[in-house]
Amino acid sequence: MTKLAITVNGSEPSNVFPPMILGSSGAACGYDVTLFFCPAGAPAMVKGELEKIRDKGIKGMPDIVELWEGLLNLGGKVLVCELALEAKDLKAEDFREGVEIVGATAFLASIEDATITFSF
Repeated sequence: MTKLAITVNGSEPSNVFPPMILGSSGAACGYDVTLFFCPAGAPAMVKGELEKIRDKGIKGMPDIVELWEGLLNLGGKVLVCELALEAKDLKAEDFREGVEIVGATAFLASIEDATITFSF
């Protein structure tokens, strides 16, 4: 099985749309997909933040909440770096349902055989 790993290094729409589009597309193709949100990207995974991005009505872009739901429904994994908790003053309960908080070593171990990687 093709394994797709994507790191997300920012929480702006320009950082979040590509991973959601590629991640949900990869999951639809049957790939094993993992998105890893570094501390700078972690705020995008806070409850309500994807809705704020969607509500900006960015021309030509798909509904980011639907991409999120599709990714999870097709078995995609979404990880947030544990360093984000202190660095961004966040708590585990702040994040969307379906997000797992892990350390960088756990992420790396989970993608050591990834065949496709992206970073945004």
